[in-house]
Amino acid sequence: MSTGPAALRPPGSKGAGVALFFCALVAFASYDAFCKQMLQYYPAPFINLMRYLSVICIAFAMLLHHGDLRIWRAPQKKLLVLRGVMLGTVATCFMTALIWMPLAEATAIYFTAPLLMVALSPRLVGEQVQRSRWVAVTVGFGGMLLIVRPGGDLPWLGTLLMAVSAVCYAIFQLLTRRLAGLVPSPVQYGYTALVCLAVTALPAPFFLPVHRPAWGEVLLLLAGGACSGAAQWLLLAAFERVEASTLAPLNYFQLLLAVAFSTFWFHKPPDGLAMSGIALIVAAGIYLARSRPAGPAVLAVARAGG
Repeated sequence: MSTGPAALRPPGSKGAGVALFFCALVAFASYDAFCKQMLQYYPAPFINLMRYLSVICIAFAMLLHHGDLRIWRAPQKKLLVLRGVMLGTVATCFMTALIWMPLAEATAIYFTAPLLMVALSPRLVGEQVQRSRWVAVTVGFGGMLLIVRPGGDLPWLGTLLMAVSAVCYAIFQLLTRRLAGLVPSPVQYGYTALVCLAVTALPAPFFLPVHRPAWGEVLLLLAGGACSGAAQWLLLAAFERVEASTLAPLNYFQLLLAVAFSTFWFHKPPDGLAMSGIALIVAAGIYLARSRPAGPAVLAVARAGG
């Protein structure tokens, strides 16, 4: 009789886990599109601040359920703070880049993070990378070049910010891998929420909205942030029911949603070369996800921690 993690899952939970995972990806993609729309009216730092005010409430609820609010007693504080700074940088760069970048292309560049994880893992976590995985990384970066196309139409500042976002998220995921088993997930989530709130609060006073938002508008922004934070809860629930190696390739459904939002909501569909680049990134990412079981750090490309 099996006594492993799979044996602890309730019967029929796999289908529910996959459904929860897709719901999380829809929530993340919807929040990105929501932010793209809200950037027409509010500065990026202000939207980020509203987001993490909501996320910190969700983090408090998770820690309360965990049974210990004293996260300052957690081990590996330096790595936890660095992990939070990385995700705060991701949020800042991603949100700011959306001011100029089409949603589909921006998300595609962001989805090179798993490729960057493979490239950085030998140095940061001491992992050996097989030659076939290096080929997949090269193919994925070739896809990114088809999207960016030096001298093309994409704004260089937005492209640079998305590249920084992808690098920082890859480091964030590798730090998550190092912390796995050392610090409980709710504590990691709480630390990340606090640090991200601090990082996004620093520039916010200098980028306030021109007109004071009405309470209804503030509540709308907070609700958007809650959607992002709740998506993380959905991810956690999904991974309690289904193996990470099964769910990892499904991440790229979010990239397809970004293409759909960009095309039908913002009326900026990717051109043929960009779509080819997106296809290469998806193919490379799925190969990397299927070529070995996904570890704790590669549970989702979507922004963990809200």
